[in-house]
Formats: sequence, structure tokens, C-alpha cells
Amino acid sequence: MEMPFSSGNYLRGVPFPFCAGCGGTTVANVFLRAVHELGHRNLQGFVFCSGIGCSSWIPSPHFKADSIHTTHGRSIPVATGVKLMRPNLNVVVFGGDGDIVGIGLGHLIHAARRNLDVTVIMVNNMIYGMTGGQVAPTTPQEVKTSTTPYGGFERPLDAVSLVASAGASYAARVTTAHIQQLKGTIKKALKTKGFSFIEVVSQCPTAYGRRAGFKNAGEMLHWMRDHSISIREAQKLSENEVKGKIVIGDFVDRKLPTLTERIQSTIKKASKDGPD
Repeated sequence: MEMPFSSGNYLRGVPFPFCAGCGGTTVANVFLRAVHELGHRNLQGFVFCSGIGCSSWIPSPHFKADSIHTTHGRSIPVATGVKLMRPNLNVVVFGGDGDIVGIGLGHLIHAARRNLDVTVIMVNNMIYGMTGGQVAPTTPQEVKTSTTPYGGFERPLDAVSLVASAGASYAARVTTAHIQQLKGTIKKALKTKGFSFIEVVSQCPTAYGRRAGFKNAGEMLHWMRDHSISIREAQKLSENEVKGKIVIGDFVDRKLPTLTERIQSTIKKASKDGPD
């Protein structure tokens, strides 16, 4: 008989610090349900790394697990060290768009290039939500922020396409308005051998929503649902037709040698050959 899901098996009971309507709570809930459906009755065997930002609070101090809260943008190199020293652990990184593809972008690219066997979940609220609503690498060009009161000058970064082209095993995008798809994507990422990356487009009614003209979180969720198209649909459209849409789905899903496998193979070879 399958055990029913209980958040008490995974959470410490510390209240989440998120604003009302924030997508961070949704991501945390869906992640834990995905873990439960994969057969994990607790978070033993997991280590969570996070940096600085709203979504970096998802695992620490709330999950009943070992977690490392790092400096801004440095969660992936810390996760690299954990995975190389303890390859048997499930290492998961949580972070926001400013943390992962702003200050931490170089680490993200190289982790994908190396095909490091960790999962990175980037909660993209399209703004620096915790520090005053500044423009982020993912902010749509026309949206006003505290640092771009007339709209932005730069095109937003397509993080999923970048990670896919860099060499990751799995890269996907989904939104908090697509709960079942989000859960399935997380399950797939956790089962992936190699680097897996999920961009979760999430509502931020406090810092982003009011500046973008949304009345509340519900309106943002409806907008995300109505403006999302599958990657298969997007491939049939021109660049101009895709503009303003959220392209969701699996961008890449493939089997490649992982960094850990290549290192262990080299160690075995060096041990067998012996010194010159």
C-alpha cells in the first residue's frame, strides 16, 4: 500500500518567508511531492545547496535535510564539491534567476559543459525580488523595474537554450501555472544521470507583478498559462510569432557521460597503468 504524502516527513515546520502569492511555496510543495512519488519517504540521501535570493530559502532551513546556504551565485561550485566527494548523494541546487544566471552564470555554463551530475532548479521571477525590484538578466525588455523605470535596454537571457547547448543531459522550462507538468519535470530531472536544469517561471506579485501591471498573483498565473506554448508549437512559428510567449517543455533529454564517471574512469586507468 502506497504511503500518503505528508509534508511533516520533509519539512521542519519553520514558516516559509515568502510574500503572499509567491511561487516559491508552490515550487517547494511540488518538489516534495515529486520526491515522494519517486519513493523517497524522507530526504536522507539528499544535499541541497542555495545562494542568496527569495527562492534560495526554499530548502534552507525548511527541508529536513543537509543543506548549504552559500554566498550569492556560488551554490553550483559548492554543489560540485559535494558531488565529487560524495557521488552517491542526490545534490540539488535551488536559486533565482539573479543568483543562477546573473552573478552565477559562469558556474552554470561550466557545470552544464562538464555534465556534472546535479540538479539545478532556477525559480525565475524575472526580477531581483528580495533586494528592491531591480532589472534581472531574465526581465522582459518592456517591463519597468526600480533600475529601468522606462523599460529595459537588453534582451532577456534564454537560460534553458544556453544550458542545452553547453552540454547538459536535461534542460527544461515550465511555469508554476502548470503544476502537473512541473511535478513530472522535477521527477525526470532527479532521475537524470548528468546535469539537469529546470527553469520554473514563477509569479512575484510584490516586486514584479505590480510593476508589470498585474493586480494580483492569480492574474499572473492566468497570464503565464495563457501565454505559454510547447516547444513543439514554438518550432513551427517564426521568431516574431514566438516573441512574448513562454516556451515550455523539454529542450534536451539525452544520455551523456557525467563528470564523475569520467573522473573515476581516469583514476582507474591511472591506478592500472602506474607511474611512468
